[in-house]
Amino acid sequence: MRRREFLLSAAAVAGAATGPAARAAAPLKVAVMIPMSGPAALFGPSSKNCALMAADALNAAGGVLGRRVELMFGDAGVAPAEAAQTALRLWRGEGAEAVIGMHDSAVRDALVQLFDGHVPYVYTPVYEGGECAPGTYMTGETPEQQLRPVIPWLKARRKADAWYLIGNDYVWPRKTNAVARSYIQQAGGRVVGEEYVPFGVDNFDANLARIRGSGADAVLVTLVGGASVGFNKAFASFGLSDRALRLGTLIEENTLAGIGLADARNLYSSAGYFANLDTPRARAFAAAYAKRFGAHAPLLNGLAESAYEGFLLLAAVAARAGSLQVARMDPASEGAHYVGPRGPVTMHARHLQQNVYVADVGPAGFRVVKTFDSVASGQTCKA
Repeated sequence: MRRREFLLSAAAVAGAATGPAARAAAPLKVAVMIPMSGPAALFGPSSKNCALMAADALNAAGGVLGRRVELMFGDAGVAPAEAAQTALRLWRGEGAEAVIGMHDSAVRDALVQLFDGHVPYVYTPVYEGGECAPGTYMTGETPEQQLRPVIPWLKARRKADAWYLIGNDYVWPRKTNAVARSYIQQAGGRVVGEEYVPFGVDNFDANLARIRGSGADAVLVTLVGGASVGFNKAFASFGLSDRALRLGTLIEENTLAGIGLADARNLYSSAGYFANLDTPRARAFAAAYAKRFGAHAPLLNGLAESAYEGFLLLAAVAARAGSLQVARMDPASEGAHYVGPRGPVTMHARHLQQNVYVADVGPAGFRVVKTFDSVASGQTCKA
């Protein structure tokens, strides 16, 4: 896909006006809440880059509802109450009319309460499901999408039968694993162990000993960032890579770089996007990222790319509604459709129906080995 085609696709999403009134319209201020500090700060720079790319693409195509997009960034890597104060300042104090959020679920809960349906809020990362607040639109993958088709596929392909579940001790891993249990059982498998570790743990010897003693031939990893890196490196050093496969639902390019290819044998990841996804729009997006930010830019990854998707979704729903008012956007969101770097997506129940890709790890990093087309989110929010 050439650059002109890439920009034209953004124009179709934006529903952009190009007349004198559009050119005279006030800029649309969008608050972008991303982790600039804390455990998830690793994803902040690449997320910021993707937000900048989204604004550039939409503005080159005429903006959103004919208004030029202007970004304001806030740190969502802090405690939820502090992040909410930053969001309040950007919204009420500096005039943001929409919010894009790529951050954890605790911050999302705080922002949902703060906004109370008064401003459109697009939440973009992988998450546990269940968010139905008015004016909140989810572009990230749910556990139903990442696991429902993938667990039986691994059962058939790799004879994954005895599963061990390990994650950090908070809502996303616990809810993900609750969903995973049902899919494992439906596939004829069984769960042989489940445990959660606090953030900051850097020694996994006892956990790995329990996994080795459980007889697990598959491990579902819902650890985040540095914890995932440390666990997976130790997993390989324990000699478990040849005994059990690993499936991660938050192992993206930055995490894989930390783990290292040598320690990623029999490692799978399930996600809506990988940086080397071989489709025309994905290739165009990756090429544009490399051209804009250079060879030493933060690694392109699924969490960062989700911020880009958030802007496409905001523009698509606003175009259908003809407005940025939540009362008009909520009903207009049902059936909203666009084609982005992830592929074709359609919004149902304020969540995206989207492709899910399964990648293993080869000599050059992730390689997509299976695509599940147009997987439903499993959510039932009323639009």
